[in-house]
Amino acid sequence: MNLISSATRHTLTNDDTPLVIYFAGSIRAGRDDVPVYAKIIKHLAKYGDVVTEHVGDYSLSVNGQSHLNDRDIHNRDLRWLRSSDIVIAEVTTPSLGVGYEIATAVAWRIPVLALYRNQPGSLSAMIAGSPGVEASYYVDLEQATALIDGALARLNGGSLS
Repeated sequence: MNLISSATRHTLTNDDTPLVIYFAGSIRAGRDDVPVYAKIIKHLAKYGDVVTEHVGDYSLSVNGQSHLNDRDIHNRDLRWLRSSDIVIAEVTTPSLGVGYEIATAVAWRIPVLALYRNQPGSLSAMIAGSPGVEASYYVDLEQATALIDGALARLNGGSLS
């Protein structure tokens, strides 16, 4: 199912309003993919406001944002997620937090594009099998950005729910 092309935009905005993009990637489960996150976030910024650009910050450790407590992070991130038009999740590094964000986005009818570099078929069935998630395997950053461009083009051509 192609969720993004069949959805309706879930927020009440006009066509001139920039997209609000929620990027999800592992923080506490491992930071090996930060270079990939940073490049994806830079690409996403061409389309709108990436509210979670800190995920691609090289200085952010597996301890996360230590100046905030867990409840504050949870509540802030859910506010950002609720305001988002789309979730782009890089799920190569399995993360409970990213899974939670994806499940919440699906429940709130926010379209999700989940990108992963592992072997095809290695993605969790809970993500790959969700009708609210468009899961796409990619080999390199060029392919990932093409998948993002396609998803955002479909989103802008229709609307999200």
